[in-house]
Amino acid sequence: MSDTGKRTALVYAECAEGALRRVALEALGAARRLAGDGGSVHAVVVGGGASAALQAAAAELAARGAEVVHVVDDPALAGFVPEAYAAAIGAAIAAVQPSIIVLGHTAAGRELAPRVAAAVNGGHIADVTAVDFEDDGGAAAIFTRPLYAGKAFEQRRFLPGATQVITVRPNNLPVAEPVAPGSEGMIAALPYTAPPLWTIVRDVVRKASGRIDLAEADIIVSGGRGVRSAEGFAPLEELAAVVGGAVGASRGACDASYCDYSLQIGQTGKTVTPKLYIACGISGAIQHLAGMSQSRVIVAINKDPEAPIFGVADYGIVGDLFEVVPLLTEQFRAILQKPGP
Repeated sequence: MSDTGKRTALVYAECAEGALRRVALEALGAARRLAGDGGSVHAVVVGGGASAALQAAAAELAARGAEVVHVVDDPALAGFVPEAYAAAIGAAIAAVQPSIIVLGHTAAGRELAPRVAAAVNGGHIADVTAVDFEDDGGAAAIFTRPLYAGKAFEQRRFLPGATQVITVRPNNLPVAEPVAPGSEGMIAALPYTAPPLWTIVRDVVRKASGRIDLAEADIIVSGGRGVRSAEGFAPLEELAAVVGGAVGASRGACDASYCDYSLQIGQTGKTVTPKLYIACGISGAIQHLAGMSQSRVIVAINKDPEAPIFGVADYGIVGDLFEVVPLLTEQFRAILQKPGP
């Protein structure tokens, strides 16, 4: 890595139900690289009504290289309201004066990053999947991001002197490694005054409580119209439970009311990049491929040997998913339950 000089970076470390999201650690890892040797890295965690959880999240960030973790804990922040969270991040920016601001490319991050960039009159590069540096030893970072639903990639950089605001796509950058014992950062409460709010969140109804977040899952077992019914997702859920993965779906399965739209993967759903993607009964329409084609390993199970999904799959199984998936489940169960040497 090139020496990027002494810079100050701030990470918005997103939490979900009080727990630190993995993309926050990936953002912290990117911030440490961007700050460079001798640079300073701060983080901010935001929430309300879960002080113990916020302190635990702050402690993990401090143990992974954040020199100062600013904790904004206020009842007005119990539910995600963009104006309130942007103001909390703004308080951290005022305290830190960073030249680099890193967020996760999540639903919240996509909402907050443009607001933050506008507030600091800075540049904004979204959905970053790789961070590199100039070969000539220069300090400028080069950010790679996908275009046209992953069919192409572009490399972008900031103008000299610009405040940099970036969002990083989950599951693409390495997490920040723990620092040496005794080198942990400090945790500090950050004063916060809630701005006038147009909306207030009274309650959040979660249709998929207890599920692994699709955006951060290492393994996804996904179903399409080939599952034929809501009950058809049962073998997929069993396989996902055995391998510790999440269950996803194509738009066709969602439109047919086989599952909730919160599971939809594709151009009009979620974009995922797991280590292993198992597509069951999914034909492979281009809209679906846009959301999962960057997966590390793709396994396709379909009765139609001409299904487009086989064109992007690393491994293909031509067969009935209701026969193949239970066999895979038993094989995975046997392997994973086998005692080690």
